[in-house]
Amino acid sequence: MKKTPLLNPDISRVIASMGHYQTLVVCDAGFPIPEGVERIDLALTPGMAPFLDVLRTVLSELCVEEVIVARETLDVSPDRYAEMIEALPGIEAKVVPHTSFKELSHSARAVIRSGECMPYSNIMLVSGVTYGD
Repeated sequence: MKKTPLLNPDISRVIASMGHYQTLVVCDAGFPIPEGVERIDLALTPGMAPFLDVLRTVLSELCVEEVIVARETLDVSPDRYAEMIEALPGIEAKVVPHTSFKELSHSARAVIRSGECMPYSNIMLVSGVTYGD
């Protein structure tokens, strides 16, 4: 049995296979997941699984060096933006237009879909390394 809280085998596999600077997206229920990108769907009902719970659990295993969020998150869901930043102390978010965020998601290692229905609850996590330079 694993020691960390992450029990989902698909998410664990993706994180274990990621290299430096590869990306993983955690998104809301409405995000358009690109064809050809692995989809890990945790959405069960509206609000289940909650975005922040999914994000915090992923962060228990993934070494994150950078994050990317859509500019629209700050405008439409500023409280959600604040919650995301709070979950990632010491990491500054790169803010891009939502159209650019969607384009960047085409190169993600995987997209984890939550059941979240709060608009723009999407974040791209850029993997770091756990050893020194």
